[in-house]
Amino acid sequence: MKNSIFIFFGAPGAGKGSLSKLCVNEFGWTQLSTGNLCRKHIEDQTEIGKKIDFDTKSGKLISDSLISEMVEDWLINGKDNNQLILDGYPRTLAQAEFLHDLLRNKLSHYDLKIIKLDVSEKTLIARLVNRLVCSNKKCQAVYSSLGNSSHIPKDIKLCDNCSSLLIRRNDDSAEVVKERLEIYNKNEKDLINFYKSLNINLIKLDVDKPINEIFEDFRKIVSP
Repeated sequence: MKNSIFIFFGAPGAGKGSLSKLCVNEFGWTQLSTGNLCRKHIEDQTEIGKKIDFDTKSGKLISDSLISEMVEDWLINGKDNNQLILDGYPRTLAQAEFLHDLLRNKLSHYDLKIIKLDVSEKTLIARLVNRLVCSNKKCQAVYSSLGNSSHIPKDIKLCDNCSSLLIRRNDDSAEVVKERLEIYNKNEKDLINFYKSLNINLIKLDVDKPINEIFEDFRKIVSP
């Protein structure tokens, strides 16, 4: 397979992280999670991390330019894997335009492949309000309290990996989830229109099913 950068488009709760993790474990691909990368920069007190930390503590949204600077640094420096996954980037039209210029000018040896994770809003809300996250910042494994989920922890209160307490995020309440989905849908529409204008094909993947079935469908998409 030619060098590729995969963008996973999907609302919060669509399963971008779970699918990315399987690709890393089964295919040996490399994943960029912008959330994890932000936290790593803050922990390491890099110049980017100091800016992100300041904006976060000031109650400001992290700017598109700062996020894009962080992603560019990650893509340019030391990522020699042939297959890369962008999980959580781009999220806005400005970020998509930046990435397009970056691929055209500095990373032209990569093909761009966009995977659209399709799932009903009802399923998304159910997944998010039942999401559990490891409280250990170095772990942050994600679980679910849904009875039919494949991500149920062995102990509903403890992380399987490190035995730290599992918590619910404040922004995973039903009211906040609906607001987040409204914002995401608006941004996604802009992104899809942008890539359509460039004649870049969006590959749809039905993720309203168990993760093992999703992964098998994805495997068929990427198999040569």
